[in-house]
Amino acid sequence: MTELKNINFSYDEKQIINDFSLKVNANECVCLYGESGCGKTTVLKIIAGLLKPQSGSITNLKNVSYVFQEDRLIPHLSVLQNVTLFLPKDRKAVAKELIGEAGLIEFINKKPDELSGGMKRRLSIVRAVAFGGDALLLDEPFNGLDTDNKVLMANIINREFTEKGKPIIMVSHVDEDIEILNAKKIYLKRFRNTKETV
Repeated sequence: MTELKNINFSYDEKQIINDFSLKVNANECVCLYGESGCGKTTVLKIIAGLLKPQSGSITNLKNVSYVFQEDRLIPHLSVLQNVTLFLPKDRKAVAKELIGEAGLIEFINKKPDELSGGMKRRLSIVRAVAFGGDALLLDEPFNGLDTDNKVLMANIINREFTEKGKPIIMVSHVDEDIEILNAKKIYLKRFRNTKETV
């Protein structure tokens, strides 16, 4: 189980997250959704340790894999090198298998600028899945993918995380993506202080 308790976070003096709590069981996928500015991506970054909340706690997470909204691929490295760069030796064979499953094996020595947008997205997902970790964070993970490729990548994600008892926390506004991963919706309401006009 992964749990966030009473998380508060502000950028400068603007509060984004107000007393937010979340419990995610093993074998569970949850999707954070809500209006723009409600703090969905901020929650993911807090879980990943990229942002530090002003108060609150996160339990049961030491290592997380993260698929960002942007692909964040290293342009001068090949497909294989992008996936294996930070992997331990015992995960490198798995990485090559995942590249093949994602339909990228013939591009394994190509660089990111030689790939289509959909290929880059699949590569970003493969890189995170290959890394493993205690949980998987997905921020709009299937952007630019057609339904067949969404299902393909979702099957890989579920096998490597859900079926191994590792939770998935995603952000998406696309109902199809939420349904493909069988995610439970968690609504985030945008925090408005008393000085804001609605």
